[in-house]
Amino acid sequence: DLATQSLLNKLIRKTLVEPSHSVEVLQKDPSSPLYSVKSFEELRLRGSQVEEQIVIGTPGTVLDWCFKLGQVDVKKIRVFVLDEADVMIATQGYLDQSYRIHRMLPKDCQMLLFSATFEDPVLRFAKKIVPEPNVIKLRREQLTLDNIKQYFVMCNQKEDKYQALTNIYTAITIAQAIIFCQTRRTAQWLSIKLTHDGHRVALLTGDLMVEQRASIIQRFRDGKEKVLVTTNVCARGIDVEQVSIVVNFDLPLTHDKEPDCETYLHRIGRTGRFGKQGLAVNMVDGCKSLDILHRIQDHFSECPT
Repeated sequence: DLATQSLLNKLIRKTLVEPSHSVEVLQKDPSSPLYSVKSFEELRLRGSQVEEQIVIGTPGTVLDWCFKLGQVDVKKIRVFVLDEADVMIATQGYLDQSYRIHRMLPKDCQMLLFSATFEDPVLRFAKKIVPEPNVIKLRREQLTLDNIKQYFVMCNQKEDKYQALTNIYTAITIAQAIIFCQTRRTAQWLSIKLTHDGHRVALLTGDLMVEQRASIIQRFRDGKEKVLVTTNVCARGIDVEQVSIVVNFDLPLTHDKEPDCETYLHRIGRTGRFGKQGLAVNMVDGCKSLDILHRIQDHFSECPT
């Protein structure tokens, strides 16, 4: 879920991410000092030390501290931060609890919202919490991944897919690879087969604790394993520069067995990072699977570049 993915990203981030694209800063009031700012450095925020008390908690717990237990005087709160705003509105109860806290804050309290995505529900939520906001955004990842070559291999069954994978390793030099499976069972089967054939394999599935997932990803980043077999838990936000190939052992599907185009994009985006050339190979086992791939292709052909 969104909260787990957010925590995983926080655990594996060791340094600040330096984006290759520029930062957009939007401000309705042209007289604002942020109106023409193009980088975080121009905000002149380094060097100040925070000495005031900071309260960190989920909305429900903070609500109890403020009103049920009376341990926090809301009238003294000067900054109100909602981290992972998209998670807040997607989680049962968090939205109402956040609104309740917000209504009791002083009018001069500064509001800060952070979110990985700002879709319409998040924007509506933000406008109620923060009127006339200063908005700092990073451009969304482009839907066109021109530096990634995409291929598919026709197979009949699971064993044929594995043979095709073996042929790929024979034909080309691979630094590190990420192989995506649709189910944990397939991922476990594949990792055993690869290990038996002498590959150094890491297995990442949703039944592991977040801390275990972070440890596995870090080992893969450090090159201790050369192959990462995973389900969709690793489809987003995991950047490993040495990954030269992504294999969709199974094509991504939604719960309704429809093509999951967004997940496909994020999966193959794990290669070709940092401006390098990447390779994506899709294993297709039959007419139904081929139709899924064609529908994914049609989807991105219709997307504006």
